Amino acid sequence: MFNKGNMTNILKQAQEVQKRIESVQNELEDLIIDAEAGGGLVKVQVNGKQELLELKIQPKALEEDLEMLEDLVISAVNMGLRKSLEESQNRMNSATGGMLGGMKIPGM
Repeated sequence: MFNKGNMTNILKQAQEVQKRIESVQNELEDLIIDAEAGGGLVKVQVNGKQELLELKIQPKALEEDLEMLEDLVISAVNMGLRKSLEESQNRMNSATGGMLGGMKIPGM
């Protein structure tokens, strides 16, 4: 009925997966994702933890009306965050062997 050896193997596997998850989480802090909008008028850098690290606005973008510039900033940030989330999820799924089944866990 209850096989102690199987339980030991399961616990060992769980510990290995936990180590891989921790490793990926550390890697995500160093992962840099670049995104831009308006043909490069607005550029952003986001890390793998979906944190905005850098925002650059070309001087030419200031010649546009304020609403257009705001839209470009929002677009660039959203694109960077989306790319970061996709890469984070791909790396986490690789680390867990797909055990998370595509779950979208914030911060991972």
